[in-house]
Amino acid sequence: MDWLSRLFELMPVRGRLDLRCSYGAPWRIDQGPGAANAIPYHAVLAGSATLEDSAKGRPLQLKAGDILLLPGNVSHVMHDGSGAAALPARNRAALNFTISENPGSGERLDLLCGHFAISAPHDRLLRSYLPPRFVVHAGAHAEQQETAAQLAGLVALMRRESADDHLGGRAMLNALSTAMFALVLRLASETEDAPSGLLALAGDPRLAPAVAALFNEPARAWSLPELARLCNMSRATLARHFQDKLGRSASELLTEIRMMHAANELRQSQLSTGAVAEQVGYQSEAAFQRAFKTHMGVTPAQWRKM
Repeated sequence: MDWLSRLFELMPVRGRLDLRCSYGAPWRIDQGPGAANAIPYHAVLAGSATLEDSAKGRPLQLKAGDILLLPGNVSHVMHDGSGAAALPARNRAALNFTISENPGSGERLDLLCGHFAISAPHDRLLRSYLPPRFVVHAGAHAEQQETAAQLAGLVALMRRESADDHLGGRAMLNALSTAMFALVLRLASETEDAPSGLLALAGDPRLAPAVAALFNEPARAWSLPELARLCNMSRATLARHFQDKLGRSASELLTEIRMMHAANELRQSQLSTGAVAEQVGYQSEAAFQRAFKTHMGVTPAQWRKM
């Protein structure tokens, strides 16, 4: 299984559309931070926007087709860039979604706002291995035309579903939001300037075999020379690439994946702690107990009770 499919198998994600915004200038949106396990998203259907957030000082310009993810879940502001006082907006609740409108004129912003909910401890992995914010463009790019076109088609479907109250509309919009998360990560990993972290690492075709091996066989006692051979490079070169792109070592990523597996098994199965330890690659239950408490802040027994 490819690493992204395996990641979603380990880490269930639930998407939700919260608002469709229709604003004429001047307008302003103040948002965040959201719930502890939430990653907000904004999809610009029409118009343009300026983003300012507490994670970076430089404003970011967004245009139609841009999809913004905020894994850092920081407070952020979006506005029309005019500097004028924003006109008041009001929410109009439909059966399956909510529309936020203002009486502004001129070029209008059409924006889908939602979030992805990821249960603990899996949300921590994404926050640790993804940048605080990044943008992809759902359009026909020469280097990743297929994925960008797929994403554009999905967003167009969300646009139609959020225009009228169709039967099953809420379920459809949330399911499409969840699919959008996977497509956004796929598209981001395919770009030449992939965001730093896991996307840059997995997007490098030379390193992809090592990433897939760690996700698919986390119980195996992988050594750096073994992973380097999979990638046809030296041990030192592989270690340097992991540090440059991910900011962490291969062993740190392996431990994180093992802890995700262990947390799932302790929550869902009746296996003993020793059996879970062996299943995720620890020969010693004591070593597993120490590693789990270091990463999770609680013992396996306490996690299971929680």
